[in-house]
Amino acid sequence: MAFDRSLKVAPSILAADFANFGAEIEAVEAQGADWIHVDVMDGHFVPNLTFGPPLVKAIRKHIKTVMDVHLMIAPVDPYIDAFADAGADILTAHVEAGPHIHRTLQAIRGAGMKAGVALNPGTPASAVEEILDLVDLVCVMTVNPGFGGQKYIDMTGKVRKLRSMIGDRPVHIEIDGGMDPKTAPEMWAAGADVLVAGSAVFRGGSVSDPAPYGDNIRAIRTACDTLV
Repeated sequence: MAFDRSLKVAPSILAADFANFGAEIEAVEAQGADWIHVDVMDGHFVPNLTFGPPLVKAIRKHIKTVMDVHLMIAPVDPYIDAFADAGADILTAHVEAGPHIHRTLQAIRGAGMKAGVALNPGTPASAVEEILDLVDLVCVMTVNPGFGGQKYIDMTGKVRKLRSMIGDRPVHIEIDGGMDPKTAPEMWAAGADVLVAGSAVFRGGSVSDPAPYGDNIRAIRTACDTLV
């Protein structure tokens, strides 16, 4: 993965057809997705259950771009090797998920993956200030984690602080939650470069009619391009 700060749209498969993941991934990539975002939830750290390493491994062969795996689980460390084996390119752990995020990030990189750290809406940017040299991505939650389709929480100030803190480090800022053509431009303008979008991408389309996926992705890009 070569680093760049260009705008990247990362559809979340949490909003895809669960019975047809492989075809959904291939369809949304063909329609212009830059990354594929995989939300892993444990029913403990967040109030929902989704996927584990076997599912992640099963869909790996369908992903030609970047597999961006977001762990909303606690603890994280016992599962790092399993997600590395499953083929994750980026593995993101929440700073709130355990007492030793520094060790967790070292372990993720040690397993051969890019390391991400996520911040819940109530967690300040300063929580990652001492670990920025250990991460490849900072994920800012703009909803409370656990479910798709929630109302967007404005985190513009936090993103601006992170952009300043990161400086010239090769670290992505990712936004997860409520991204659509209305909310995406302010995050892009604040310094984010990866926008996770679930229902805003998959709405109106299907494997048999994937053109709306492309229309939705282009609508997000076009909205952001108006700021350039």
